[in-house]
Amino acid sequence: MVVAIEWVRNPRPHIRLIDQTVLPGAVQYLEITTVTDLVAAIQSLAVRGAPALGAAGALGVVVAMNQGEQEGWDEAELQRNVDLVRDARPTAVNLAWGVNEVRHAIPEGADRVLELAQRVVDEDGAANRELSRLGADWILDATGREQVRVVTHCNTGALATTAWGTAYGIIHELHERGRLGLVYADETRPLLQGSRLTSWELTQDGIDHVIQADGAAASTILRGLVDVAIIGADRITANGDTANKVGSVTLALACERAGIPFVVAAPYSTVDAGTATGEDIHIEERAALEVLELGGVRTAPATARAFNPAFDVTPHDLISAIVTEQGVVVPARSGGGALFADLVNQ
Repeated sequence: MVVAIEWVRNPRPHIRLIDQTVLPGAVQYLEITTVTDLVAAIQSLAVRGAPALGAAGALGVVVAMNQGEQEGWDEAELQRNVDLVRDARPTAVNLAWGVNEVRHAIPEGADRVLELAQRVVDEDGAANRELSRLGADWILDATGREQVRVVTHCNTGALATTAWGTAYGIIHELHERGRLGLVYADETRPLLQGSRLTSWELTQDGIDHVIQADGAAASTILRGLVDVAIIGADRITANGDTANKVGSVTLALACERAGIPFVVAAPYSTVDAGTATGEDIHIEERAALEVLELGGVRTAPATARAFNPAFDVTPHDLISAIVTEQGVVVPARSGGGALFADLVNQ
């Protein structure tokens, strides 16, 4: 299985990332030894996906500590650089979560922070396996089908995590059980994470699939060609609203009309209990050229402007189930109130 992010010790301790901006044309690695390089990798989407960003945040604190020791930073400069990592992408809660999981241990030294960061990495892989099992069980029960046809949006596999995957992990779990039919992978405009990354992973895993234009997804659902939509999340609010790659809410609306399940899968660390509803989520807007160009070639008139939100919010009442490693919850039952407070005790 592909390893999107890892800590390596030789020739010097650093983060090694698969550069996802050049997939599927090439498999290249970035060797991250400075905060500047890590922030650039995060913002360019060389590393992306909520769980992988959590790992990048945690390991990024070690990078900052090592760089600070070499360059003679004082405590204030170190903390400023840790904040640069934490704030590199504002919508994805796991990035800040990963930083916050380890930064309290900075006074104990880099070895202790690395130990905690590695725990973040290891626990994510275990969480992904468990949520995939739970999600597959729920979907098979909800659909009652022997072979489940799936539509998914963006990329939620090993490339977006530390191992296995979230929404993609459920797809993979269904495949291993012999219960997966055809997968429809949305291309995911404007940066094509679905056609470049999800299709690459599906191909590597030998899973039958087709790529479709984002604009085809609603029709695919309404025509009865799929049995369930499964997506990931970059942030889940207290009431069960979810932020995910822009285009996700279109699938949710179509699923409601078609009467099929719309499932969100993410590690429990993606739950932001401090944010009440999706209206409070800051939506990252990315560079206009991502929309106005394709492969570096201008496709729009020279004077055209672009609106390029990276995420949209799906209201909780459009979501059939949210799957984390802690369990499965049904957001509609919350009535818009707090949803996750007691999940870990269920």
